[in-house]
Amino acid sequence: MTGTSGPGGGTRPALARCVAMPPARFAAVHWGRTALLSRAEELGGGGFADLLSPDDVDELLSRRGLRTPFLRVAKDGQVVPPGRYTGSGGAGAEIGDQVLDERVLALYAGGATLVLQGLHRTWPPLIDFANELGAQLGQPLQVNAYLTPAGNQGFATHYDTHDVFVLQVDGRKHWRAHEPVVRDPLERQPWDGHADEVAAVADGPPAVDAVLSPGDALYLPRGWLHSASAEGVRSLHLTVGVRALTRYSIVEALLALAAGEPALRGGLPFGLDVADADQIAPELTETVKALRDWLDTASPAAVADLLRARAWPATRPAPIRPLRQAAAIDALDLDTRVAPRPGLRWQLVPEGDDRVALRVFDRTLSLPGQCAMAVRALLAGGASRVGDLPGLATDEDRLLLVRRLLRESILVPT
Repeated sequence: MTGTSGPGGGTRPALARCVAMPPARFAAVHWGRTALLSRAEELGGGGFADLLSPDDVDELLSRRGLRTPFLRVAKDGQVVPPGRYTGSGGAGAEIGDQVLDERVLALYAGGATLVLQGLHRTWPPLIDFANELGAQLGQPLQVNAYLTPAGNQGFATHYDTHDVFVLQVDGRKHWRAHEPVVRDPLERQPWDGHADEVAAVADGPPAVDAVLSPGDALYLPRGWLHSASAEGVRSLHLTVGVRALTRYSIVEALLALAAGEPALRGGLPFGLDVADADQIAPELTETVKALRDWLDTASPAAVADLLRARAWPATRPAPIRPLRQAAAIDALDLDTRVAPRPGLRWQLVPEGDDRVALRVFDRTLSLPGQCAMAVRALLAGGASRVGDLPGLATDEDRLLLVRRLLRESILVPT
């Protein structure tokens, strides 16, 4: 059995804040296919300042001990070396790469764009937002913020190898987007390998030519060319990057499994000239035949295991509070109510004789088989009273199981 515990909810679902249409229609018409511009009034007009405001940016830059790589700076399309805006953290810090606010000011005042990276790990409102949106999309996310001075441009026309949602927080930014020169590029196919084609297409008429104002959102599939420049005032926007797995991810998993096939591990003939196509041809024919024969026997379960091991660690569940968690373990009794950790992905499978394996994002727990019914009840969603758990013979067994799952941060106290 596989599941994902539900995220904590905001006033509106996270995806509804990014696209002005029902999720099913967005998935069918735009996801991975074409750009979508959603205006603030279509999205409900609430804006995105609750996720990160200009004052929040000042807080991060001046009072949070920010270090690289959580800040990147760009000027005239080039990344500024971190040494120009970082230095010693002072007495007791013992670090040499802390962001220095006065140097950041000098660069920003000179026209540089500030890029706050990894905000889905450092800023609480965006941690919650990213967890919810990631659960809705079923994909790992990253969130960056871009603060651009009035009339400046951080990066030249380029494409990303992941889908993005652009959420305009403050000011206005002029976006131009063109259809891809490489459709659905992989991470190993960055835009600078096609710089001439990108430049040529960027000179033509854009598919999207729009100024984003506060509360507007823009979705761009991976591979879509884009550039943006601030209008007459500074601009602050969030970029949510969706690092989706692809069919090529399945190919990579198959190749990893194919290493177990002896017919595909055999050496090439002695003395073969690998630069000679005529000598390679019969070996290629035999290899393709052996690969085709093996592919017919490939196990979906084995492929799924490899994809899970790759995808699940890329998305952490919601944060826990270690002190509160420890106190709940100490105070645990039959009336305690617990719930699954929000955003936790899990899988419960048989394991040997009378054992079950509980797989989560970073480890696997081995449990007695009699725990299976109680674990499913605990992780199915909602709050559970410890004394009501099914399938266990004694209250002591119920307390023992819940205590372990609290210690492993799989459950949280309600």
